[in-house]
Amino acid sequence: MREINGVSTRMLTVTLRNLERDGLVVRRMYPEIPLRVEYRLSNLGRTLLGTTQALVHWTERHQSEIARARKSFDANQTKQGSSG
Repeated sequence: MREINGVSTRMLTVTLRNLERDGLVVRRMYPEIPLRVEYRLSNLGRTLLGTTQALVHWTERHQSEIARARKSFDANQTKQGSSG
């Protein structure tokens, strides 16, 4: 959770549980106070590393284009909201 800015505890929990259900991560609980839970990639999850790394690299290369597209989209949404 410390690594991901802006994600709620609930959303992170739901997402991790779904990834666990799909067999992509393994959850380990430690009987401590406070309760500590760790997640790691399963063998199946590791098969996605190359794909996710390619997506991260693509996003880094196209960050400015993505930012422009978001700005344009948001401006259009604002115009549509004020005219309706």
